[in-house]
Amino acid sequence: MSELAGRKSTRRRTWRLACVALAMLAGSAMAAVPFWGARESSPVQTAPSALKPGEWVWNASAAPAGPIAVVVSLTEQRAYVYRNGVLIGTTTVSTGRQGHETPTGVFTILQKDKDHHSSIYNQAAMPYMQRLTWGGVALHAGGLPGYPESHGCVHLPSAFAAELFAVSPMGMTVVIAEQGRSPEDLVHPAALAPLAPGSGEPVATPLLEQGQAWRWQPELSLQGPVSIILSGADRRIVVLRNGVEIGRAGITLRDPATPLGTHVYVLKQADATQAAGGTWSAIGVPGNTAEEGRVLDKHAIDRVSVPPAFVQQVAAQLPAGTTLLVTDHPMLPGEHAAPRAVLDSEPADSSH
Repeated sequence: MSELAGRKSTRRRTWRLACVALAMLAGSAMAAVPFWGARESSPVQTAPSALKPGEWVWNASAAPAGPIAVVVSLTEQRAYVYRNGVLIGTTTVSTGRQGHETPTGVFTILQKDKDHHSSIYNQAAMPYMQRLTWGGVALHAGGLPGYPESHGCVHLPSAFAAELFAVSPMGMTVVIAEQGRSPEDLVHPAALAPLAPGSGEPVATPLLEQGQAWRWQPELSLQGPVSIILSGADRRIVVLRNGVEIGRAGITLRDPATPLGTHVYVLKQADATQAAGGTWSAIGVPGNTAEEGRVLDKHAIDRVSVPPAFVQQVAAQLPAGTTLLVTDHPMLPGEHAAPRAVLDSEPADSSH
């Protein structure tokens, strides 16, 4: 072998060794990033108050399109994600501890970085970071002991943070609320968005008046994706278009002692001549994956009595792709008497 060929061979070996070393370093850095919280969503029927530290629910199919917003309750140590006015995600969080309190108010996402490391706290890993302020407050995956422990950020379970990161746009509204400093509906959110997604302002949608069976106002939002929520707890059905409520009605249940369960349906074929407005097909969701593709049958439809005039008005404007969320949980603060439970602050290992 010539001297020149030998030098070239040595350089190639050196380059390969350098590449291997860099790959090992990268792999080591990735392995060093902790994984916080549960790896999978709890069943969609899980009440927010029943979530233990690190647990979460993700039900994005309940509203696959529409404006998105997040409400963080410092009081509950939970966060709620709404799309098209419908709750699609709930999670336990850990916010700022004493001396590093998380600020309340309305924020927007200023920056996103999947692999962010802190420039303030010794390059600490902040996966799926979504910046709220240039002063260091952000949503990101982090420790979840069941009580406030961060330096001001909102810590999320790692898997939940990844789901949220994937769907949230730049400029998304995030409202951080606290008892005594924020409207009650933001401190204890329900299944229906308590705020306007674009501004973060509380929504003052009037309740049905005494003796009023239904209300239909499609002119409030003329186009966009349509979502429907039916709550057994509230005995109400609400229709939203592009995140704006355009109608609601009171309902009655046959065999009310039997829970409705939590189900998500999508309108496959619209038909205003049918009682339910067309053919609805179930979507498999965490806890109910076996329902995938099951057609909403006559028995389930007959269990719920909705004012016929309201059904006629709504069915005439339902496009294919409309989603229907059926739940036993309350969605409308003020229209039910169910007590609210607050997450217990139980010290726990935050390294999981």
